[in-house]
Amino acid sequence: MADWLQVAFLGVLQGLTEFLPISSSAHLRIFPELFGWGDPGAAFTAVVQIGTEAAVLLFFRRDIWRIGAAWLRSLVDPRWRGQRDALMGWYIIVGSLPIVALGIAFKDVIETDLRSLWIVGSTLIGLGLVLGLAERVGARSRSLDKLGWRSAVLLGLAQALALVPGVSRSGATISMGLFLGYEREAATRFAFLLAIPAVVGAGAFELKDAVGGDNLYSPLETLLATVVAFVVGYATIAWLLRYVSTRSYAPFVVYRVALGAGVLVLLGAGVLTA
Repeated sequence: MADWLQVAFLGVLQGLTEFLPISSSAHLRIFPELFGWGDPGAAFTAVVQIGTEAAVLLFFRRDIWRIGAAWLRSLVDPRWRGQRDALMGWYIIVGSLPIVALGIAFKDVIETDLRSLWIVGSTLIGLGLVLGLAERVGARSRSLDKLGWRSAVLLGLAQALALVPGVSRSGATISMGLFLGYEREAATRFAFLLAIPAVVGAGAFELKDAVGGDNLYSPLETLLATVVAFVVGYATIAWLLRYVSTRSYAPFVVYRVALGAGVLVLLGAGVLTA
C-alpha cells in the first residue's frame, strides 16, 4: 500500500510541476530522496511524463489536428507550404531536433551523473535567475504569428537544456521566448507544443527499461503515477494559460531559488545525499 501511495503522490507532483517552470524532474528527484523513498530513476520519470504529455495532446487537440493536417498537405501541395499552420509543424520538428540528438548522445550521463542533487539544486537557482531576467527585459510584444525559423531553432536549443534535471523544459523554453520578445502566453503555448515530440519520444524510448529493468516501482505502479499525472496535468495547463495572460512568472522565480538553496543547504548539512 505504501508504494501505491508513493506513486500516486509522485503522479500528482509530476502533473503539477511538468508545465510550471519549476522542473518536474527536479521535484521527482528531490522529494523521494527527502522522504527516504529512493531515486525513482530516469526511466520512471520519462514514462510518467507521457501522462502529462497526453494531457497536452488532449488540451491542444484542435491545434495539433490543424497543424498536423496543414503540415501533411504541405508535403504534397506546394500551395500549402507557406501556410501558417504548415510552417508551425516544421518549426516544432526543427525545434525538437536538438533535444533528441543530445538526449541520445548523452543518455548515460543524463541518467547517472546529471542526477546529482548538487546539480539539481544549482540549476534550479541558475535557471530561476535566468527566468527572472527574461521576465524583466523581455518586450512581450510578439505573438506566435511572428514565429520564424531563427526563433524555432533558438527555442529548440533552449528546450535541450532541460536534459539537465532542475532546468525545466517549460522554464528554459519560456525564458528564451521572453528574451526573443514573445508574449507570456505565446511563449508558454509554444513550449507546450514543442515538448510533445521530445517527451513522447523519450517516454517510448525508456518504456522498456521502466517495464523490464531493475526499477523501484512495478509497471502497474508506474502506470498509476502516469494516469494521475495526466489528470493533474490537464488541470495545470488550463490554470497556467489563464494565469500568464495577466500575471508574471516572478512567484516561480522565487520558488525555484528558494527550493534550490534549500536543497544545497540540506546537502551541506548531510540531511540529503547527492
